[in-house]
Amino acid sequence: MSVLDQVFERARLRQARVVFPETGDPRVAQAMERLSAEGLCVPLPLADVTDAQAAALVTALVTGRGVGEGVARRMLARPLIRAAAMVAAGEADAMVAGADSPTRRVIEAASLAIGLSPGVTVPSSFFLMILADGRPLIFADCAVNTYPDADVLEAIARASQSSGRALLGRAEVALLSFSTGTSGAGASVEMVAEVARRTGFTGPIQADAALNAAIAAKKGLGSGDANVLVFPSLDAGNIAYKLVQELAGAQALGPVLQGFAKPVCDLSRGATVADIVAATAVTLMLAEAAVM
Repeated sequence: MSVLDQVFERARLRQARVVFPETGDPRVAQAMERLSAEGLCVPLPLADVTDAQAAALVTALVTGRGVGEGVARRMLARPLIRAAAMVAAGEADAMVAGADSPTRRVIEAASLAIGLSPGVTVPSSFFLMILADGRPLIFADCAVNTYPDADVLEAIARASQSSGRALLGRAEVALLSFSTGTSGAGASVEMVAEVARRTGFTGPIQADAALNAAIAAKKGLGSGDANVLVFPSLDAGNIAYKLVQELAGAQALGPVLQGFAKPVCDLSRGATVADIVAATAVTLMLAEAAVM
């Protein structure tokens, strides 16, 4: 069974409620119809403001950020923030947005209303890449953190490990670089090496050694079976996922946001209806893992 078949099967069992704040986009509307017809979730449009939403947002903003209650309530007029407040209030289990909104706005809404999980210092993202032969890989971070320092890269790597375990059943994390081991030098190599020391993940390592057992053996690092690839910068990650998508025919699902207290998916603005359906199911797999 392919990873997507597994994800769909688990989604059907859970029947989670997912709020879609961008129902005016035809792709989103069609995806909601398909998700409902195929029994993958209970898709929800943006609800009217409720006392529960207001209470959740007011608590998050007044207590956590010192924002006045009146301002917090007025912010519920913004669709993304209201959708996130629905999740925070327990009126929805997850939020899927971004088809018609920039990533920074989706992250802003999730940060304001939902907040980060305990112990998480920074949100990040991943794409579930499904290669033409069905092989699944996680690429992170390809959408959020531009030039992470060692602390942020460590947070990305640890969150991606958790996502890999939830989605793929195992997470062999490779901290990618232009250098394998001590073969090269430079600020980015040193940063990746520091994160490798802290986490025990494989790195710094070049992509071929991370993915090819023969090359890993020749270069003397790792086992060549990584399935979670962590890039040293947003430049590297974003370029890599788009190249694999366009040149190798991989399906790119996401970006799925990591680190929030409840699941949030930030769709690519180029997402197709099929992409939205699949990305929603992937997000629900993380929701199930969080519950478990």
